[in-house]
Amino acid sequence: MTMTTAEADKILADNFAPWVLELGLRVAALGDDRAALRLPWSDRLSREGGGLSGQALMAAADTATVIAVSAARGAYGPMTTVQQSTSFQRAVTGSDVLIEAVVTKLGRRMAFADIVMTDEGSGQIAARASTVYALLG
Repeated sequence: MTMTTAEADKILADNFAPWVLELGLRVAALGDDRAALRLPWSDRLSREGGGLSGQALMAAADTATVIAVSAARGAYGPMTTVQQSTSFQRAVTGSDVLIEAVVTKLGRRMAFADIVMTDEGSGQIAARASTVYALLG
């Protein structure tokens, strides 16, 4: 059975550092191997020039991976980031970002995911990431 968005939001609330929670991420949708989150625009997350900071996008991608892996496993379990690679394609200014993380391989000890971050205002891809996670329990 697919995890609900309420269950996924509880994973966020219960397992992430306060500064990550301050990003305002919300789970928009879940599937058996994926999670879609919304990163709301905030001037607090912008850098000089008005663009959304890369650090905020990287944290959002990392967080979305945890939710996607939890959905694929059917529940949250301890895990840690082993690798994350992010490519930024265009600046986001004044717009929410939609983050979709898709688990491409789920093993007993490792999980791999691809993440696409889209500027909701323009519909253009802002960044892509790939992550590798160690499953600890």
